[in-house]
Amino acid sequence: MGATEVSAFLTHLAVDGHVAASTQNQALSALLFLYREVLQQDFGWLSDVVRAKKPKRLPVVFTPEEAMAIIEQLQGVRWLMGLQLYGGGLRLMECLRLRVKDLDFERLQVTVREGKGDKDRITLLPEAIVEPLRRHLAHVQQEHERALREGHAGVELPYALARKYPHADREWGWQYVYPSAHPSIDPRSGARRRHHLDPSYLQKAVGAAIRQLGIQKHAGCHTFRHSFATHLLSDGTDIRTVQELLGHEDVRTTQIYTHVLRHNAFAVKSPVDRSWSSALRRRRVDGR
Repeated sequence: MGATEVSAFLTHLAVDGHVAASTQNQALSALLFLYREVLQQDFGWLSDVVRAKKPKRLPVVFTPEEAMAIIEQLQGVRWLMGLQLYGGGLRLMECLRLRVKDLDFERLQVTVREGKGDKDRITLLPEAIVEPLRRHLAHVQQEHERALREGHAGVELPYALARKYPHADREWGWQYVYPSAHPSIDPRSGARRRHHLDPSYLQKAVGAAIRQLGIQKHAGCHTFRHSFATHLLSDGTDIRTVQELLGHEDVRTTQIYTHVLRHNAFAVKSPVDRSWSSALRRRRVDGR
């Protein structure tokens, strides 16, 4: 089978199977890997594939009350992480990958390294969590110093920094803000060190809190980021500032949050609302 059959299969997924665009892309990626890496063939350029369309969805957003109620259901480190997601608009992995040196308590800033698109940015550090976060870091530092004495301290460093700075992996500033409870074997280097927490550590707790509170929204950790942006815009924050805090390259990406503002984003009244008072008076007069 070659390009003709592959094109027919991918078109079938979109036309007959009605699959999502991501599912069709996954199938294409799998076929590319099979042909190039296993069969060592190339089926050429696929120009006649009917592509599945990616639908445009509005983001799900918590109300401020819902966001804080969910966070209040979290305990310990999860509570801190929830506040950072909502208070700074962080993605979950951005929060997990935070290093001690990325926190600026004086300026109330967080530097996000290697975010989406491999871009760095600066966002907010909520003043309300400064002291709890300091106490958390004091405990993490104690564990780090104990690991140093036991000989299994250190973290993975990005790119070639481990070669450039051989001892940087043991420095306090490079340690994860939210490290795992126990060291593990790094499969690449074979070193025994502490990695950051697994995403499921917070995902499961947030999901359980949403269910317990009876919030009927298809939501999760990423909803805190959507809520952060929407609530800032609702409070009158300039959209360019929100764009910068979120790390969006194009302001049009940020504009989607104007459609889910808590208040009417179009600054217009529904015809029903405009006519309701007079209609209500007529009903009372008529006795209906």
